[in-house]
Amino acid sequence: PKGRGMTGAQLPVQTPFERLTVRQALSRYAGITVRGDESLPEMRALSESIGCQVGGAAGWDDIFFQIFLDKVEPHLGTQRPTFVSDWPLPLAALARPKPHEPLTVERFELYAAGLELANAFGELCDPVEQRARFVAEAELRRQQGKAVYPVDEKLLAALAHMPPTCGVAMGFDRLVMLGTGAPSIRQVLAFADDEI
Repeated sequence: PKGRGMTGAQLPVQTPFERLTVRQALSRYAGITVRGDESLPEMRALSESIGCQVGGAAGWDDIFFQIFLDKVEPHLGTQRPTFVSDWPLPLAALARPKPHEPLTVERFELYAAGLELANAFGELCDPVEQRARFVAEAELRRQQGKAVYPVDEKLLAALAHMPPTCGVAMGFDRLVMLGTGAPSIRQVLAFADDEI
């Protein structure tokens, strides 16, 4: 990722962090509404309506992320750190649905100075729902001509015994970027992917 030129020393963290849902962020910065059950042609039409080029993007999530990266992410956390919550269902294969909102999952990301610093979600512990998601994902990959992986039966068996849980992944390298004002993640990594 590219930094936005603000260091941690310049970012006001003493004020309450901003909180936006994904839908609020898309409305504010891209001027569109996304439910989470749009067809692929509907997603392409949405991207075209706001001048977002998605090229040969094959999936719903590919189109969504191109829109999000182009139109939304550069604005997030620029005035103060921002939590972005309530992600559409197609974007969180292992996250549990939000109660009474079947097209939304319990997931949030934390942004500061246009950088995603953390990604978190409530774990889906329902083996029946998780199996249905795995099967749907496999079918989508098959339709797209991608490799199809077997269903992880051990994970599904373990889910039946797992208590409600959640997790947060924090990007230390991104914190270093923010703290130093580095414009590129390559400047804070010992070895980039293409150097290993």
